[in-house]
Amino acid sequence: MALVALRNVTKTYPAPEKGAPPVVAIDGVTLEVEPGDVYGIIGYSGAGKSTLVRLVNALEPATSGSIEVDGREITTMPERELRGIRLGIGMIFQQFNLFNSKTVWANIAYPLTVAGASKSEIAARVAELLEFVGLTDKAKNYPDQLSGGQKQRVGIARALATSPRLLLADEATSALDPETTQEVLALLKRVNREFGVTIIVITHEMDVIQSIATKVAVMDGGRVIEHGDVFDVFSNPQNPSSQRFVGTVVKGIPSRTELAVLRERHDGRIVTISFRDGDASQAAVFVALATAGVEFELVYGGINDIQGRAFGHLTLAIRGADAAVDAVLAEISSRVDVTEVS
Repeated sequence: MALVALRNVTKTYPAPEKGAPPVVAIDGVTLEVEPGDVYGIIGYSGAGKSTLVRLVNALEPATSGSIEVDGREITTMPERELRGIRLGIGMIFQQFNLFNSKTVWANIAYPLTVAGASKSEIAARVAELLEFVGLTDKAKNYPDQLSGGQKQRVGIARALATSPRLLLADEATSALDPETTQEVLALLKRVNREFGVTIIVITHEMDVIQSIATKVAVMDGGRVIEHGDVFDVFSNPQNPSSQRFVGTVVKGIPSRTELAVLRERHDGRIVTISFRDGDASQAAVFVALATAGVEFELVYGGINDIQGRAFGHLTLAIRGADAAVDAVLAEISSRVDVTEVS
């Protein structure tokens, strides 16, 4: 059973001015997040991804549709019951949302205090989480005394305080530098692996999805336009918006502008060879080209690794007799995708 299930969910807001239509923030979204997933939701600004998070933790009501969390329908649930549901959902925010007047210890303890835990339970849990996020020596510090990465570690510890099954990370790395981002993502991987916490990651950064997510949904205009395993979406995106996102981290077939530059710099026929995990290896393709007696030069592209699975697109300039080039491309095409760029 899915831990989170959305079925034909919509969210509309009143018209911003008289005579204007209502604002449709979420438009018929159907999505399932399985226990143990690290599920990435990506989209440009205004795509509706942050609104979706607020619907999942019931901070806002859906206009229509069904939302189930841990098997319970929350769209019709009274507020007193929703408070219990929210105890099982941890939140991590872009700007940390820490209490500046409280110590690191007190920030992490706060959700436990609200939940009515005993002093001994709070002390044990906070100590455990401080050790887990590597901030035991910062327990008495205040947020203003911490770096951005340390603040987000406190935010993660606080989100885990009540032992939630589900963690929502809304642009959790957007305010961090690249090195600190990788440290925080590595910590979230540990949360998923060691505690078994399901994580929904909201982001506009494709490299975050590449680093941590097992599944991904691409949003545009309030709709989910593509979803699936990260490897499948990255290696073969179907929607133009998905292709633009993937293009920020994966070089595919060169655009017309890029192709014009390549033709100025390289003679011969320009061919893109696409590799996916399980296809023929790069080495086998290069051996076939060399055996055919044609010259080739790598001019564009690269190979990417998604959690141990490789894929990529290599664009070559191939020189030789047309018959020889045609023959070797036909041979290679039986094992991998080959596109002659015109």
